Amino acid sequence: MVPAFFKNKILLASQSPRRQQLLRDSGFDMDVVRIDVEEDFHPDLRAEEIPLYLAEKKNKAYELAIQDNEILVTADTVVWLDDGVLNKPADMDEAGSMLRQLSGKVHTVYTAVCARTARDKILFSEASKVYFNDLSDEMIDYYLSYYKPLDKAGAYGIQEFIGYVAIKRIEGCYYNVMGFPVSRFIEEIRKHGW
Repeated sequence: MVPAFFKNKILLASQSPRRQQLLRDSGFDMDVVRIDVEEDFHPDLRAEEIPLYLAEKKNKAYELAIQDNEILVTADTVVWLDDGVLNKPADMDEAGSMLRQLSGKVHTVYTAVCARTARDKILFSEASKVYFNDLSDEMIDYYLSYYKPLDKAGAYGIQEFIGYVAIKRIEGCYYNVMGFPVSRFIEEIRKHGW
């Protein structure tokens, strides 16, 4: 049952099963919609500028009309490590390389959200600092063999094996690392009376 305080339907333009789960579990009435957009960006963009740009780019790519009771939502997540970005890995070799880079270090996960109604738009980003333990080659190989890291920024899911064994602590929102800062999103749409 949809809570009465969420009066608008979410049109989620994301194929991420994690984002879909987080919004559904938060009580939103939601439809998943498709967009066709290249997720490329200018190399001069840094840290949170990247997901802010991509979330807005994805939002603009939705060409259908938004009804009065609908909110179109797009998002993008990146991992920022040592002054460089780790996006989704192209293949398993790159996924392994990313996990070796993250091992024993601190990185920042940025998720940006762009939400648009028929009349208004919200764009924000959230940052979470993630502290990793050292990972052995065996741990990395196990993760690559039994999980699907290719659709995840930084080649890991916090809710999976690597999250359990690698993460010492987080400063910031857990769900932001998972791919969608739900409580911040709810705070923003409530501020706008949506």
